[in-house]
Amino acid sequence: MPDRNLQPLLHDLISTVRAPASVLSEPSGQIRAVGVQGMFHADVRVLSRAELSLDGRSVESVATSPLGPGATAFVGLARWLGDSGPDPTVRVTRERRLVPTGLDETITVTSTAAQPVTTELSLALDADLAPISPVKSGRAVERRAERSGLRWAAGDVSVTVTADGATHDDDGTLRWPVTVPPRSSVTVSWRLRVSDAAALAREPATAVEWSRPTVTADDRRIERLAARSLDDLESLRLRLSAGAGDTFLGAGVPWYLTLFGRDSLWAARMLLPLGTGIAEGTLRVLAAHTGTRVDRNTGEAPGKILHELRRADTEAALPAAYFGSVDSTLLWISLLHDAWRWGMSPAAVEELLPSLEAALGWLGDHGDADGDGFLEYIDETGRGLANQGWKDSGDSIRFRTGEIATAPIALVEVQGYAYEAALHGAALLDAFDRPGGERWRAYADAMADRFREKFWVDGPAGAHPALALDGDKRPVDALTSNIGHLLGTGLLTAKESAQVADLLASDAMAGGFGLRTMSTHDAAFSPLSYHCGSVWAHDTAIVVDRLARAGHPAAAATLASGLLAAAESFDYQLPELFGGDDRTALGRPVPYPAACRPQAWAAAAGVTLLHAAVGLRPDVPAGTVSVAPLPDAPLGAVAVRGLRIGDASVDVSVAADGAATVTGLPASLRLA
Repeated sequence: MPDRNLQPLLHDLISTVRAPASVLSEPSGQIRAVGVQGMFHADVRVLSRAELSLDGRSVESVATSPLGPGATAFVGLARWLGDSGPDPTVRVTRERRLVPTGLDETITVTSTAAQPVTTELSLALDADLAPISPVKSGRAVERRAERSGLRWAAGDVSVTVTADGATHDDDGTLRWPVTVPPRSSVTVSWRLRVSDAAALAREPATAVEWSRPTVTADDRRIERLAARSLDDLESLRLRLSAGAGDTFLGAGVPWYLTLFGRDSLWAARMLLPLGTGIAEGTLRVLAAHTGTRVDRNTGEAPGKILHELRRADTEAALPAAYFGSVDSTLLWISLLHDAWRWGMSPAAVEELLPSLEAALGWLGDHGDADGDGFLEYIDETGRGLANQGWKDSGDSIRFRTGEIATAPIALVEVQGYAYEAALHGAALLDAFDRPGGERWRAYADAMADRFREKFWVDGPAGAHPALALDGDKRPVDALTSNIGHLLGTGLLTAKESAQVADLLASDAMAGGFGLRTMSTHDAAFSPLSYHCGSVWAHDTAIVVDRLARAGHPAAAATLASGLLAAAESFDYQLPELFGGDDRTALGRPVPYPAACRPQAWAAAAGVTLLHAAVGLRPDVPAGTVSVAPLPDAPLGAVAVRGLRIGDASVDVSVAADGAATVTGLPASLRLA
């Protein structure tokens, strides 16, 4: 059998991130010329090797620790140096810090030995300047860089290394002679700087757009998850090199550190309890790239929100500006509505109303190609994404028997998003005296009737909405997590919501560390399938919040408990996804070895769990705020100080019996 190109594994690598740069290394801090290791800047690998040696030998790794956004420490031992007893007396610490234009690293040799320690530090460096796409594919990477001394260059990208007190060999290896006095330390440093005129995205020039609340909880895991999540989210902030400089969140490291419609929108929506700033930036930057014409090659259509934006020279299979997403436009509408409810200024909302009307135009004129009343997608070119919902792998839409559905595909959650977007759009149009509100309320009513008639199926565990309708309008009858996104939209009746909640909380769906993407009873279920059995952090958190909003606290608590247990296992840095094995199998989740970490909506899941626990739901235009924490506080007592509603800092405390206290509301708002 011929060798296959295999995507490099990520689960055992350590990431240091300050968008648009990221470094992936071994836990020792070593960057070796294998797989995806290296430093990437704006989708180009600007450092492909940084191997540290003392006397030509690698140190033994003993600890790795994050030092906040964009910084990591690596601790190792040089046991062949120092005193001859059993205890190590020479340690080596690498502190790696990303800066706006590159990387700073210090290397400290510390000795507790009785005699001076003399050694030579060497750091072997290289930069292939490879685009990220061939690295991801597992193909042999063509070297682009030409080196001159400690400078590597190719096209618009150049990398320069400097190091005080070091000499360098002809191959680019840095060398420092070091003598460490007894019970002392010596530090050397080196710096890498990147110049890239063609970089699509850069680091924002403004301060972080959201508040950093103080969290105290009976369950300390919530506190730790919130802290790590906010560090990771800060490290993922980006702005486009061209344009107004609005900030958004890059989707994830290493493959998706750019503007992604769906991911950036969901992450911003999940962060609304901390402020509307990142939502405003995300809405504006996506509005500036709204589709204006019909283009089958890119998936563009008038009013459509794009799927992803890349630089043109990455060797990616997809177009640089690609619109192959059936849900981004709907999510844009709902983010605008929800940000308005959370206190986004009326002037900022009004500025975006033309884009809202364009997005609603796409919903009415382009989303339903065959006129059956449902939104569907098909890749007409054979070169784009076969599936264009959030479960976008080619084999993700399957029947209960395992058969793969054929396009066009009408996804279940997309119909819920369309229902919600129509009502959200109508509310905004009415509030700002724009015509059309009645049309979209009628659209939502008709959608509910059509959905109830066509989507519900009988399964082994009872009736439930199908995953999708296929090209022949057959219900794709697998039981999946997608149906959880319908909760709280209003598309389901109270009885239907209760049935969905019961199924989502069953062992077949919730028996792992969160919500499985597919039931264990379905033929295609596999714990390490990307979308047919794994657990996604953002998916679980969104459904937790929607269960809480729809009045199903027990099911919400079941899923939240699983996700908190997973967070503890992953040192509170939730990955993109992980295995859907039973919690009883190993006592900890199995990593999905190609999962991105950090990833924006996975990190935002920590904020969503907090929000579900305290249940704060404002309607600033109406002057009201409701608070509905999970009854009986199944996650224990929790207090969050520094949530944001408009410009106000609001504190919420939930006691162990579930009683809530809200302080800090401005006079313009009252508890409903």
